[in-house]
Amino acid sequence: MAATQRLPGQISRGQAILRGTVLGIGALVFLFPFYYMVIGSLQTSPDTSLAGLFPNPANITGENYVNINERINLFTGLVNSGIFTAGVLIGTTVFGLLVGYALAVLEWRGRGATFALALLVQVVPFQLLMIPLYVMIARDYGLGDTHLGMILPFAINSTAVIIFRQYFLQVPKEMFDAARIDGAGELGLLWRVAIPLVRPALVTVVLLAFIGPWNEFLWPFLITKDASLQPLAVSLANFISNVASSTANPFGAILAGACVLAAPVVVLFLFFQQYFISTDIGSGVKG
Repeated sequence: MAATQRLPGQISRGQAILRGTVLGIGALVFLFPFYYMVIGSLQTSPDTSLAGLFPNPANITGENYVNINERINLFTGLVNSGIFTAGVLIGTTVFGLLVGYALAVLEWRGRGATFALALLVQVVPFQLLMIPLYVMIARDYGLGDTHLGMILPFAINSTAVIIFRQYFLQVPKEMFDAARIDGAGELGLLWRVAIPLVRPALVTVVLLAFIGPWNEFLWPFLITKDASLQPLAVSLANFISNVASSTANPFGAILAGACVLAAPVVVLFLFFQQYFISTDIGSGVKG
């Protein structure tokens, strides 16, 4: 009997097993720190040995999380983080879409220079701008101890602009020309044609814009020392550096704080990860 021929691109069973094995090992290596963080946060007495990877049920407790909530108000921190992150997310997405669309689709004088400036901003560390921004926000604008003062420096993100520009350049210009012939304006083109075709870019920017402000603690700490206005990252940083060492299990308390801060980011990534591998670009063009 003749050997079964494989279709182009089809892999053999051995290759499939090897690929699955390599991906499985990679997944275990990637997930191990998260597993260790969760297990450590639930231990009554810290066990850093190999046996601690499979802890005794008698050594499992939620007391470390209770200690955090007793020292800092988790709900208030989450609300402040939500306000701060949502404001940055809205600003980054809206301005990124508008500027990225203008740089990729519209013809206007100075477009190349503007894009070059957006690239140049990428090499300037935010730490170099922090003191001038603080003086401008807190002294000149009088926005110290406010959520708006935390949001404004992050409202426009050059990385988001570049991501949207590159995706918009991949959208066939014939689709824009056809929509213009039908009478669509530029905002209509952006909303009805461009955005639905660049959903992976939109999701990427949302995740980038979410992770940065969510984990940011230095800038909000400069703007306000009021605990009722501080985002969760600031409260947890204070807890880990100043309070965790005074608890019965500092090791577990620190890992519990890390789990609380990381959980929303992990959930958001799992929810949106399917869009990273999908795209509709080119689906509206024949041939």
